[in-house]
Amino acid sequence: MPTLDLPTADGTIQRYTTGQPRHFPDRSNVPFNRIALAAAHVVADPRAEHDPWVDTAIDWDRTIAFRTRLWDLGLGVAEAMDTAQRGMGLDWKTSLELIRRSVAAQSERQGAVMFCGAGTDHLPAGPSVTVDDVIAAYEEQIGQVEAAGGRIILMASRALAAAARSPDDYLKVYGRVLRQTREPVIIHWLGEMFDPALAGYWGSADHWKGMETCLEMLRENAAKVDGIKISLLDKDKEIAMRRRLPDGVRMYTGDDFNYAELIDGDEVGYSDALLGIFDAIAPAASAALAALAGDRKQEFHDILAPTVPLSRHIFKAPTRFYKTGVVFMAYLNGLQDHFTMVGGQQSARSAAHLAELFRLADKAGLLRDPDDASQRMRRVLAVHGIH
Repeated sequence: MPTLDLPTADGTIQRYTTGQPRHFPDRSNVPFNRIALAAAHVVADPRAEHDPWVDTAIDWDRTIAFRTRLWDLGLGVAEAMDTAQRGMGLDWKTSLELIRRSVAAQSERQGAVMFCGAGTDHLPAGPSVTVDDVIAAYEEQIGQVEAAGGRIILMASRALAAAARSPDDYLKVYGRVLRQTREPVIIHWLGEMFDPALAGYWGSADHWKGMETCLEMLRENAAKVDGIKISLLDKDKEIAMRRRLPDGVRMYTGDDFNYAELIDGDEVGYSDALLGIFDAIAPAASAALAALAGDRKQEFHDILAPTVPLSRHIFKAPTRFYKTGVVFMAYLNGLQDHFTMVGGQQSARSAAHLAELFRLADKAGLLRDPDDASQRMRRVLAVHGIH
């Protein structure tokens, strides 16, 4: 197996020899007993002449090919979400183009599942923005996503977090918007660890108090809600909320720290999944879900347990930079030819962070070709001046 020199957190260099990869199927024909959506990343176009901090250049062929791979594995796609760098390099205009292209690809695949993010990120920030402006912005994006043929994930709104003066403003916005959607939507409660601009969502800095407002909104609009994804990285909050959801409303775990046990569930219920980490560990996630559907719970946990340290590393604080690790995994596994991201976000994590990601991915058996992954790791380290 290949050996290479990797930097460590204390500034030293460690000699590391890779292990054997685990071999997971590239396709799944087994019906899962959980809904599982992978929030998918976008592949940048490194050859485009543009200013990466200002403009967005997408490699559309590779981006759509990645979604096709997720569908092959039996996973659904959560499109144009924060994993796709929505609000961190991916603007609304490009997001809508991404949604249109993905819907076209989905239409060619029988049974492919996809939900698409609709938010307010085209609304210019500022103190003059009102709650009514937020409603109009949501309506505009929902209308365009539905016109493109997409189902809605209603994304949390930075503009609403800034404009709202009380929990009642959240009830007003969500109630008005949900009455207009064609099909039941997935609500996304994204915590401030993922986006600091969303602190105090639902009208309180206390998640438990915010949860009460969110649950009130869900009860008032249950017929228009497929489910809610909460991304708070706190399994106890997710379980507590899961047990109080209105009938017919699903909990989609967004907990990239504790997903295995939340998907497995307990004597009261379980969470479905809408996870960014499923982008990075898709073959393992697919194999684990197939095992769970076959009532092979020990196999389910045996597959996912080694992926949890990797996920916790990718999503470590500042959590909003987790996209860098997700894209780096795609690069290491040969799913794209470069480690370049929209917005220049490949620079958001250090060489030592990427080296530890490499080690943890290898220990989880997720480097499908260790020789090629090692060569790719060496190239990235060389750019950092580490030879």
